[in-house]
Amino acid sequence: MVDGQKELFAGTTGIEARTVYEGVGEGGDRTLEIDRQAEDLVFAELETLHEAGAEFTAISEERGEVTFGDGSSPWRVVIDPIDGSLNARRTIPSHSLSLAVASGSSLADVEFGFVYDFGAREEFAAARHRGAWLNEQPLEARGPGYGLELVALEASKPELISPIIDALAGKAYRIRSVGSLAISLAWVAAGRVDGLVCARQARSVDIAAAQLIAREAGAVVKFDPYELDGAGLDLDARYDTVAALDEELLGTLLEVRRGTAAPQA
Repeated sequence: MVDGQKELFAGTTGIEARTVYEGVGEGGDRTLEIDRQAEDLVFAELETLHEAGAEFTAISEERGEVTFGDGSSPWRVVIDPIDGSLNARRTIPSHSLSLAVASGSSLADVEFGFVYDFGAREEFAAARHRGAWLNEQPLEARGPGYGLELVALEASKPELISPIIDALAGKAYRIRSVGSLAISLAWVAAGRVDGLVCARQARSVDIAAAQLIAREAGAVVKFDPYELDGAGLDLDARYDTVAALDEELLGTLLEVRRGTAAPQA
């Protein structure tokens, strides 16, 4: 899937070529032609798996739920073909392929998570109860221990992030906004940032893979107001997502997020 997308991006250069819309996807966002092409590459691989005997339901940002088999299999494959579509459209290299495999219908059932950052050419992965890896090397969510030195802030519409920025004053030293929620969660897993606040409620396709990577690396993630096993993988579900290197930092960020809840857009 990654190799196919690399060829796609290499062959679709420039902002104009990447700014061609095709309607609205099942996730509710306007669909770019390049989004659809990236998703087609993913589904071609899923079709090959199905032809080899695998049965599952795919949940993807553009196509919604697609059943491979008779629908009786509990397995789910949750995909965001391009997480960070605006970055990809504007030729900013920080965008990712996010893919999770789950044995049931909740975030707690995710068995495997994979996030590929096309800008840094980094591969993050995790297997449930087996740990997390960055480019096949063990990954540990450990920062320098300076508290909230760096906080990632995603869904960065000004009207959504302004109250969060104000609430972080005196609590966090610096803020970073990558433009891909999957990458930002993977950065928590790598200890590159001390925590993450998503200013907009996140969908399963955005977080299913990276949340496992973060948790398996030792970070803590909260899908407010749900516990992990109560957070479903269906495309319509939305969660206030906060993550941090430890429970104390998570508590601070969760208080900030709860105190600045704004109408979602």
